[in-house]
Amino acid sequence: MPTYDDDLRLAHVLADAVEPTSTSRFRAGDLQVSTKPDLTPVTDADLAVEDIIRAQLKRARPRDSVQGEEHGTDGSGPRRWIVDPIDGTKNFVRGVPVWATLIALVDDGVPVVGLVAAPALGRRWWAGVGTGAWSGRSLSGAKRIAVSGVSKISDASMSAAGWRTWAELGKRDAIVELMDEVWRVRSYGDFWAHMLVAEGAIDIAPEPELAVHDMAALVPIVTEAGGRFTGLDGRDGPWSGNALSSNALLHDEVLARLGIPTPSAD
Repeated sequence: MPTYDDDLRLAHVLADAVEPTSTSRFRAGDLQVSTKPDLTPVTDADLAVEDIIRAQLKRARPRDSVQGEEHGTDGSGPRRWIVDPIDGTKNFVRGVPVWATLIALVDDGVPVVGLVAAPALGRRWWAGVGTGAWSGRSLSGAKRIAVSGVSKISDASMSAAGWRTWAELGKRDAIVELMDEVWRVRSYGDFWAHMLVAEGAIDIAPEPELAVHDMAALVPIVTEAGGRFTGLDGRDGPWSGNALSSNALLHDEVLARLGIPTPSAD
């Protein structure tokens, strides 16, 4: 199995490089916010952070392709970096500190490196295939993380959001029923819910609508922590347009309740 230690170190270098830009624009009085064609917000920080990462990857990994939320995909080949410069842009715009830069490496269709850098929370989470999942302020201050051992839905803590989309998917009654059965429900949102799964603070995090750049960096962290990350169709990885992360013990039961078959499975 190939190792990705150098790529993981590079992901930290990239996060270090953009942190002064993202933190300086957070809660800035002159923050520039516009609306994309999909009606989601984009800030000058999103654009600047992605530009910095792309420039550094062009120098450090010129043969790799890069896919970013704001500027699409450049290059081709089996190795692709997937970047979400500011995950949680709506939080960023409103001054809520739950936002992060997400950096992933996908090799031949498999997410093999993931880093989530949340400077306003003073935390990072990261993993490479075969190296375990870790969290801390930096590589030098890291602590290995693992999912919980909760095995009953009635004992589970769940993060849930996206009420309108659950209704559109015909799963609103199912998600409400699940919420009634678990021990505790909160809506942590964005990357944070899945990182809480990875470190064992919560047990289930279903989301009904997500893009690849929202998920790619999360997959290695959750799975290396001992959990599972799939779409609501049960397909491994960030390719389904929605997600379920869990401690693995509860995954199949939650999929049975909330699962959405793929067209090919109909």
